[in-house]
Amino acid sequence: MNLFIIGDVHGCFHTFQELLKRWDPTTDHLIQVGDLVDRGAHTPATVELARELNEKYPDTTTFLMGNHEDAMLHHYAPHGPYPGWLKWGGRSTTEQYRAQPTLLARHLPWLKKRPVLWQNEHVLVSHAGIGPSESAYDPDSSDGLLWARGPLRRLGKLQVVGHTPMSDGEPILDPDSHTMYIDTGAVFGGNLTGLRLSPTGAVLDIVLIPVFPQDLLEKPRFSYLTPQ
Repeated sequence: MNLFIIGDVHGCFHTFQELLKRWDPTTDHLIQVGDLVDRGAHTPATVELARELNEKYPDTTTFLMGNHEDAMLHHYAPHGPYPGWLKWGGRSTTEQYRAQPTLLARHLPWLKKRPVLWQNEHVLVSHAGIGPSESAYDPDSSDGLLWARGPLRRLGKLQVVGHTPMSDGEPILDPDSHTMYIDTGAVFGGNLTGLRLSPTGAVLDIVLIPVFPQDLLEKPRFSYLTPQ
């Protein structure tokens, strides 16, 4: 199957819905790079849509763990709360779930099961990417594949990552590491990207959906420089 890889959604439910119209579950394996949650206006609805799709199409959908899901799980774990997370997106998420506690109870176990990467012989998809650190595959490390910033490792296959917003709202290919960056800053007023690849990593299509205004909690402030 072809791969249809979606960037960071961050609670932009209506924009996510619109992009999914371009996904064909009969020909495309859907992979989302993580960060479904936080910052946007509709985190519970976004996670529920992803969970329902994963339940309906278990063999052709993969929703990866992002650093925001990881932080959310730490916040709601027995050793929580996680005050830092509240400062960079978590506060709006907790407020939204406070009105929908049944969804929170349903979503936490599902989020906990999210894998940290997907790969075949030609493509590796993760949230932040595989960097040069010895801890690159450690999801708990600040240099690991959920949190890494900076140059990534050249793996001999195409990396596709989110996490680092692209300042012009379009995906960028880094030729040095052979990495496609597809977080195009929807929640900051940019676009939500869908990248369609062949199984061997050839780019077949790039779909950019401008963020729907009703998905934003704040006036757009699209910027490369985001805290987490």
